[in-house]
Amino acid sequence: MALYSYVKKKRSKKKIILSTFSIVVFFAGIIILSWVLYPIASFYIVDVPQFGQILSPLPDEIIKQTVKKEIAFVLGDTNVDYTKASVWFPKASNIKTALSDTTYFLSIPKLGIDKALVKIGGEDLSQSLIHFTGPIPGEDGNPVIFGHSTLKWLYNPKDYKSIFTRLPDLKNNDEIFIYVDNITYIFKVYEMQVVSPNDVAVLSQNYNSPYITLITCVPPGTYFNRLIVRGRLTNI
Repeated sequence: MALYSYVKKKRSKKKIILSTFSIVVFFAGIIILSWVLYPIASFYIVDVPQFGQILSPLPDEIIKQTVKKEIAFVLGDTNVDYTKASVWFPKASNIKTALSDTTYFLSIPKLGIDKALVKIGGEDLSQSLIHFTGPIPGEDGNPVIFGHSTLKWLYNPKDYKSIFTRLPDLKNNDEIFIYVDNITYIFKVYEMQVVSPNDVAVLSQNYNSPYITLITCVPPGTYFNRLIVRGRLTNI
């Protein structure tokens, strides 16, 4: 009578390495997707309703494009340099931009921003906030200031690449301080809204009083829309 015994074949070292690598890649993919999609979901679910707006759900194709762009950005592979102020509103070619080399400073105590540099007519948002159009703050009109944002967990109020990341956390009556030529202007937030990059109306001027408009890309870490924060001068 023949006797048989089963001997379990040992897995080769190569197969073990490949299996482990596959598991690591799988979980890394989940982490990257969560990293990209979380700010989108939380912004539309938590932040936007506070602005009193109802925005249409993002189409699947737009979400796919955004994820693709964000992964490319994380990997350092993107064709558009969003640190350049001139690309934020593609249809703003007819808007009169500020040309002066003057600088001033901006503080938002609630967000931990303390005397950040603002360059009038600048272009590089990685080096300062940019005064894109409008008069110097304190004069009648609507100075428009651009500031970069990134994923919320990378926020650093001293880094110009992330300085406006928490702009959605502002509420009505929060204060914005502007320092021009040893004069301090205090503006209070009175309106917040989200618009398309094609909506250049937010760059228009109203000369009946001194205003200020702060703009950043939203949801934080993406470039899909623009958050508009408007303030009105209340004190000097």
